[in-house]
Amino acid sequence: MTVKEKIDALVEELGNVGIVPVIKLDKVENAVKLAKALRDGGINCAEVTFRAAGADKVIRAMTEAYPDMLVGAGTVLTCEQADAAYAAGAKFCVAPGLNPKVVKHCLDKGIPFAPGLSSASEIEQALELGLDFAKFFPAEQAGGLPYIKSVCGPYTTMRFMPTGGVTADNLNSYLSYKKIVCCGGSWIVPAKLLDAEDWAGITKLCREAIDKMLGFEMVHVGLNCADAQEAERVADEFDTAFGFAKKVGNSSVFASTYVEMMKKPFKGTNGHIAVATYSVKRALYQLKLRGFEADESTFKYNAEGVLNVAYLKHEFGGFAVHLVLKH
Repeated sequence: MTVKEKIDALVEELGNVGIVPVIKLDKVENAVKLAKALRDGGINCAEVTFRAAGADKVIRAMTEAYPDMLVGAGTVLTCEQADAAYAAGAKFCVAPGLNPKVVKHCLDKGIPFAPGLSSASEIEQALELGLDFAKFFPAEQAGGLPYIKSVCGPYTTMRFMPTGGVTADNLNSYLSYKKIVCCGGSWIVPAKLLDAEDWAGITKLCREAIDKMLGFEMVHVGLNCADAQEAERVADEFDTAFGFAKKVGNSSVFASTYVEMMKKPFKGTNGHIAVATYSVKRALYQLKLRGFEADESTFKYNAEGVLNVAYLKHEFGGFAVHLVLKH
């Protein structure tokens, strides 16, 4: 696999995760406990920064305990640090700035590298070095999402991982833009919880961040009817009882936006439940971690090629469940 192929594969994985915790861990002996806390919260990823001594040992401990975990090295400022991180099992390296010497060294050795950028000139340097994925740092201080959108006009192939000032409150604003692969941040693993060795607290923050990122919301229930006549009859009943106006479509009849009567039995023993999310792709990744498989034969994509509909294989109380992209 070429280094470009490795970077593209990394971008795909990071895009599924959405959130990359930036970790400064001083106690190597806590590495596996922290990795478990992240995984239990739905984040199977970490950027272990070399701002703490023994970062390579932390990386090694995490990757040996959980070989499938996407562990990278952060604040990689020298070729020696990059080599140590890669030897320890790091799947990628990240830096706060762009050092051409370190970038070339990593790419020559097949190490996916994401330098930190905050200007058009640095983007051009990255492109010249053969990179199309980079950290945007410090994100908020350097202009945030408006700046990223503006530079993506002339630099159409660049993809970014904003880090610095990203929080639970602005995470979804960043992730809503198609050129942003994921966001990095330390708010999920604050020093206070690390010092207290509060692994349950870290897991809770991870789960809260994931839930907020996905924004799950039930939008309607679908009922399997025997035929079109029954579908319209049931829709009329909802209208008479609750004022849910009937809207007849090709394959179903809606009562307002709340209930969908299928003109013939479809997915699910009794029908289906539609759940909206900010990202169907990320939602399916998380649901797989939770034990729920997707039915790939049901996937639908919008005009931009974004997955916007997907059913799960599992039934909930006799109802199939499908995810739909929030507008």
